[in-house]
Amino acid sequence: MRTWGRDAVARLRGDGVTVIELTAAAVIAWLVAAVVIGHPDPFYAPTAALVVLGESRGRRLRQTVEILLAVAAAVLVAELLVYALGPGTGTVLLVLVLTTTTLVVIGARRALVVQATVSAMYLVVVAAPHGTLMPFRFIDALIGGAVALAASQLRAARDPLAPLVSQARRSYTDLADLLDEVNAALQSCDEDAARAALDQARQVDDCVAQLQTAVLATGETLRLGLRRRHLGKLADVEATLRQLDYAARNIRVLARASATLTRRHTATPPELAAAIGALTAAVRSAGEALASDLSGVDADRHAHHADAAALEAVRIAAGLLRSDPPLPVTMIVGQIRATAIDLLRGVGHDDMTVLDRVDEALGLSRA
Repeated sequence: MRTWGRDAVARLRGDGVTVIELTAAAVIAWLVAAVVIGHPDPFYAPTAALVVLGESRGRRLRQTVEILLAVAAAVLVAELLVYALGPGTGTVLLVLVLTTTTLVVIGARRALVVQATVSAMYLVVVAAPHGTLMPFRFIDALIGGAVALAASQLRAARDPLAPLVSQARRSYTDLADLLDEVNAALQSCDEDAARAALDQARQVDDCVAQLQTAVLATGETLRLGLRRRHLGKLADVEATLRQLDYAARNIRVLARASATLTRRHTATPPELAAAIGALTAAVRSAGEALASDLSGVDADRHAHHADAAALEAVRIAAGLLRSDPPLPVTMIVGQIRATAIDLLRGVGHDDMTVLDRVDEALGLSRA
């Protein structure tokens, strides 16, 4: 219970600002719709504010507006159909089809599709409108979405780089966690675990795409807020992002070779586990180096750790090549080398210097 209490307090500290933002946005949306506009039952104003604000994190301004309009459109469709057809099974079916289709077409995430559809279904089943056609709920949804849009921009203006810092850490952590899973599967020679890690590796492009979205969203925020002095940092992140993309692809190949090795039920050399462990540490340190640099903190310490751990991974892996290992092990060693190169380039090292240092650690001499 004591550990749970500490964890709960830590989570509250980390997300306390989010709780305040969501509560404030919902209350303001309710007050605007109920007091300023005078709507009789502005349920959809705070609902839309919560949905849009929750979905807008890390997204670009255009995407946030699309979310706002999608939520409002879902409510309007439901309202019009209820007026035209009345509540009933046919209306429910039409609302479900039209709402989900509209949201899928604009590329909404599954969570948003579910939330907006539930809101529309509530209108059909529980709060069906009566009387003349006056789309109060549609207007309430627009009000709530507008309040959420303003809140998201205020949050971004207060610390425009914070979402990017958070996403940078998360992207590198996802890759490091994947390497941990691959390593655990190799050490236990667990084919099922290796296949599960490979399935996860096939989705690893998401962490790169999310970081790219965060870069674009932060760039929009900086330009809107006329805080262009930070734009140079975005250029650095974009350069690092290319290397992260290469590293993610290499790790996916590494996971595939690891699955092949476990399928052959070949005992994993302990040196291989040590090499992957060092590579995992390098990935985590590279992520901290990027996040620290964005935060204005000295990133050299983390960059140095990433450098040392990446080269250590290559040195350990090099020893495996001297014992004529099976092909999957050779492939894994090759991906360790390639990932180390991408990590070192990602923390700002010169391309040719990186190649020389990595090949030296691998025991290759220059011709």
